[in-house]
Amino acid sequence: MVRKKILPLTRLHEPLQVEVEVNNGVVTDAWVSGTLFRGFELMLENRDPRDTCIYAQRICGICSTAHAMAGALALEKAYNLEPTPNGVLIRNLIVASDFIQNNLRHFYILSLPDYARGPDTPPFRPLLKGDYKIPESKEKKLYENYWEAAILSAKAHQLLALWGAKAPHQQTIIPGGVTEKPNANKINMSLAILKKVDKFVTEKYLPDVYSVAEYYPEYYQIGKSYGNLLSFGIFPNEKNKFEDFQPGVITNFSTRPVKFDPQLISEEVTSSWYEEVEGVTDPWQEKTEPAFDKKPEAYSWVKTPRYDTKPFESGPLARMWINGKYRRGISTMDRHIARALELKEIINLMYTWLEKLNLNQPTLNKYEPQPQAQGAGLIDTMRGALGHWVKIEKGRTSHYQVITPSAWNFAPRGKDKLRGPVEEALIGTPVENLDSLIEVGRVIRAFDPCFSCAVHAVQGGKSLRKFKI
Repeated sequence: MVRKKILPLTRLHEPLQVEVEVNNGVVTDAWVSGTLFRGFELMLENRDPRDTCIYAQRICGICSTAHAMAGALALEKAYNLEPTPNGVLIRNLIVASDFIQNNLRHFYILSLPDYARGPDTPPFRPLLKGDYKIPESKEKKLYENYWEAAILSAKAHQLLALWGAKAPHQQTIIPGGVTEKPNANKINMSLAILKKVDKFVTEKYLPDVYSVAEYYPEYYQIGKSYGNLLSFGIFPNEKNKFEDFQPGVITNFSTRPVKFDPQLISEEVTSSWYEEVEGVTDPWQEKTEPAFDKKPEAYSWVKTPRYDTKPFESGPLARMWINGKYRRGISTMDRHIARALELKEIINLMYTWLEKLNLNQPTLNKYEPQPQAQGAGLIDTMRGALGHWVKIEKGRTSHYQVITPSAWNFAPRGKDKLRGPVEEALIGTPVENLDSLIEVGRVIRAFDPCFSCAVHAVQGGKSLRKFKI
């Protein structure tokens, strides 16, 4: 038995430590740690709640729009407020634009170098040792598409900025809808960008994903987790109802989704560097009190979310499986294919949202802030299920909690000793070279981890305990 550590695991968003136990060339145990600590849950407290959609986006520069959406939804629940039909459609366009830039970068820039050798120059050299099976001629074509994907991801940010004013960290999503208004020029500019992206996704991205899968069919068997899948739903229609990507729950590889119940969400800190509050597992009561030097048994700044007491995976594969759009399997390669297929579906929806925009209708419902209120904003993002929970007292935010997709997927062990979904997915992964562990990276990157989202803590102030790292 050999125990190996990777820190940092490169080509993903923010620091991640992976420790694996390898026996006879196979991973037999795994521990995934979030090593970055931040403070957004605490930063949002004691502020005017109307700051939420702007401040919360700073949790992440890759999926910032997702946090604006979750924050807006939480306040809409708190204030009993509905967005306008135009507001819903424009929000969808903003978030979907972020899906485009993220998914293209995820496959080509973050994941492809695990399977195909790039040009003989940095950052593609030195080359990580591994079983590179794709012929050189096809590798060359893949990397031509790599550079085009990078350009189109920037175009996706331009599309986002048409409706969100800037990218990243858009400025127009607020409770009640958006502050931006549609016009013919914006719609035509959006269509021009969208058609270029659509052509690339159809003619290059999807074929490239299937090409990689052709040369690495074993990854249809590698990277399986518990088969528990969760989605909060995403992209509501103009009536603000989920239609194309509905919320749902799959347990143990079932093909029959059951209704999602937000009351079954819990969160614990057994293996996380936070103070435990006895009897509290509800996000409405959960605290964020660092306790690094008090918990030697803990190994991550990521907390442990559970649904109905079980670990759950979230993300494109979960959404596609729950909605009956992709059910080939639950593996490393299935995650890549489901993400690409989902992006094609989202692009098709974007055409319909642009067509449904009404130039003569408002994009925002006005509201009066309430001095006492609470609400939860639950919505899926590119990486999976995202939840924001807010309590308001005397007109100020008194309590804020966030559970991100990467917290669901990269959760450490809970009181039940069960591994988090990614830790479980690593079990059984074959390892050819202990000094490379490229196979471990392939499994992990398929989940598109983002650890700036996953971790929330801060040092300082009387309410926090001092600790050292």
